[in-house]
Amino acid sequence: MKLFPLLAASALMAAAPAFAGDIEAGEKDFKKCKACHMVVSADGEEIYKGGKTGPNLYGVIGRVAGSDDGYKYGDGLKDAAEAGFVWTEDAIAAYVADPKAWLSDNGYTAKSKMSFKLKGGGEDVAAWLASVGPAAE
Repeated sequence: MKLFPLLAASALMAAAPAFAGDIEAGEKDFKKCKACHMVVSADGEEIYKGGKTGPNLYGVIGRVAGSDDGYKYGDGLKDAAEAGFVWTEDAIAAYVADPKAWLSDNGYTAKSKMSFKLKGGGEDVAAWLASVGPAAE
């Protein structure tokens, strides 16, 4: 009889989605990204001042990879764009850990202009980017 509640709790835990990243930690970790990236809304609101070497990351979650106007992407993200790949929080977290490996693992050319690897906190940065982006449709 005591086994049933334990089994039910285990089933619920298995069905629950993985915990999302920590938004506050992601904002702090984004400092490592700001040398190349900014976060500026479509109406010009500067959410996070940063560099212009990389594309604007406003709305990146839910956007087709390699599709920010005005930025020349590497061959890997061009391939992802042609395939219609859409960024998710999980994909962003994996990409920032090792861009070339992520591209290769997903069947795209392993060439990226992003040479930086975020050793930890990718889930947090992705959660923060999702939180400051436009509302999901």
